[in-house]
Amino acid sequence: MPLDPEIKKEIIKRFQRHPQDTGSPEVQIALLTARIKQIEEHLKTHKKDFHCRRGLMKLIGQRRALLEYLKRTDFPRYQALLKNLGLKK
Repeated sequence: MPLDPEIKKEIIKRFQRHPQDTGSPEVQIALLTARIKQIEEHLKTHKKDFHCRRGLMKLIGQRRALLEYLKRTDFPRYQALLKNLGLKK
């Protein structure tokens, strides 16, 4: 279930650090968070979709690793991103 291209562009524009930025940790974490929310909605109606659930767990692991990297390298950016995305840590 890929993200809608318009939503993806909006997320990138919101979290990018400079005009050409598409790969900073903030952008990657924001995109992963959007996909995680999308899959969670899917799983609310399709409770036995275990293939999708496995994909969700992989995405959560990727996001966790990126969050740990950002926390280790630049703590103020990490805190701002958590606040902006509404994540708890």
